[in-house]
Amino acid sequence: MTIQPTGAEHVAPITGDVPEPGAVTVVIPTFNESANVRELLRRVAASVPDRLPCEVVFVDDSTDDTPAVIADAARDCAFPVSVIHRDTPVGGLGGAVVEGIRAATADWVVVMDADLQHPPALVPDLVATGEKEDADLVVASRYLPGGSRAGLAGGYRVAVSRGATWLAKGLFPRALSGISDPMSGFFAIRRAAVTADALKPLGYKILLELAVRCRPDRVAEVPFVFEERYAGESKSTAREGMRFLRHLVELRTASPLARMIAFGLIGLTGFVPNLAALYALTRAGVHYLPAEILANQLGVAWNFLLIEVLLFRDRRHHRHWADRAGRFALLANADLVLRIPLIALFVGQFHLAVLPATALALLTTFVLRFAGTEALVYLPRRGRSETSRTGRNDR
Repeated sequence: MTIQPTGAEHVAPITGDVPEPGAVTVVIPTFNESANVRELLRRVAASVPDRLPCEVVFVDDSTDDTPAVIADAARDCAFPVSVIHRDTPVGGLGGAVVEGIRAATADWVVVMDADLQHPPALVPDLVATGEKEDADLVVASRYLPGGSRAGLAGGYRVAVSRGATWLAKGLFPRALSGISDPMSGFFAIRRAAVTADALKPLGYKILLELAVRCRPDRVAEVPFVFEERYAGESKSTAREGMRFLRHLVELRTASPLARMIAFGLIGLTGFVPNLAALYALTRAGVHYLPAEILANQLGVAWNFLLIEVLLFRDRRHHRHWADRAGRFALLANADLVLRIPLIALFVGQFHLAVLPATALALLTTFVLRFAGTEALVYLPRRGRSETSRTGRNDR
């Protein structure tokens, strides 16, 4: 098999030449799953090829012998099996899935985990449902009648999963309409419905990324029972939870208007450290004017930190952090300098009352500050192409 996906370091065909594209490409991201892959391929072989032609593409970020185990187990498979090993796992599990979709040859792509919590026997049903209902996306849902989340270990994980589902559906009611389980990692999607270059995966909730950014025209669902892990340990961690929250923010603030609203909300939170510092400095005997100047810097630092982490995380690599911080502070303090002349202009030239003039000045400087922050702090320098986000995702 010849596969040249962007960002993949090693592409290894395991079985013979690939025939005409199969009816389904099964994409399986792996991270240290050597104890599971033999049984996984056995179950795929037992349930999928008899009902439709298939190929299996593993996208592997492992640090153990998982690729070698896959190669050995694939010798007994009558269908094509390949491994894409990534030395730099850009985008984590979600990035691995995108690499697998790029490598797929079939019209349908089924994404599933390697730990056998997603039953391979359901793969043909996902594709058949998509064909029958003319859907672009078919989600295996734990929340339909006949489905179950029994394999989730403990009440804590159940609560986290349910809470994440409610949060995602609340933030994206249109994009997730008709999807009862947006946290599912088991789904089928038409390859033609995926615009891979539009995807910016972060962490392991790739279905959410696909549904929000690609907006498939028609969605269907089938129930499934989320089973217990066959071997090994879950890769879900508190760190992955934080990645999920950042991913939600990035998706929700993808449009300029949404980013501006988030920018304003973050700016409002800066009043808390500002006022706290002002109170402490004046109590210590500092005159209120220099105290406010100093306190404002604390608010600026607070806003910069939140904007870095929540709003422009994917654009930080264009400039050094000190450069970004200096530019942001300059813009924030210029806001104060510009506001007073604007108020004087609105009152003197346009004959506005002081309160509406102040409100209009605040709005004007806010819009200019947002535009300046995007253009001068977080957009790439002229002549520099945008680079990909990197970093290991412990799944």
